[in-house]
Amino acid sequence: MEIESLMGGFKKFSKAGDFGYTSLLKGQRVPKYDPRVDAYGVLDEAVSILGLARALSKNRKIKKTILNLQKKLYGLCSELATPPENYEEAPFKTSKTHTKEVEKLIDEYLKEKSLPNRFIIPGKTPASATLDIARTVVRRAERKVHKLIHEGTIKNVEIGCYLNRVADLLFTLARVEEGLNGGLKKRKK
Repeated sequence: MEIESLMGGFKKFSKAGDFGYTSLLKGQRVPKYDPRVDAYGVLDEAVSILGLARALSKNRKIKKTILNLQKKLYGLCSELATPPENYEEAPFKTSKTHTKEVEKLIDEYLKEKSLPNRFIIPGKTPASATLDIARTVVRRAERKVHKLIHEGTIKNVEIGCYLNRVADLLFTLARVEEGLNGGLKKRKK
């Protein structure tokens, strides 16, 4: 799934949301404060913050990881924006494969750098601080998604697992970014 295909019909402005309503995929109108809209809106915030982190990072591998993550999170937004009655037609569905891909990335990054065994105060570098902000926003989205799962609004429990791992990945990336500036020790072999 290419994220560009999800945004194919984007217009400059439609005025359709001027009175507090927006459309889920397949046209169902809901208030802009609908919990589903709120959840994918928080993910949209995370994607934007990740864009800043990507712009600030000087590491090509991390930049590529962030860009791929941004695309997946936009796909997840489309999944959250698909009403339950149209779920089979959703353009993207979060699966265990997506979660395992994130776990594999975490393992790859941890082969190079070990994580500190203490609380971290964000802010060592602009890129790492931005990744930490993105992590907290993803955690907020995760809480909103789990509420929707517990209420039965969202049936795909893997979304919660995936967001949990994404937050872990962002924590790891932030520490690696700090390590690029001498903050973390190389992992002993």
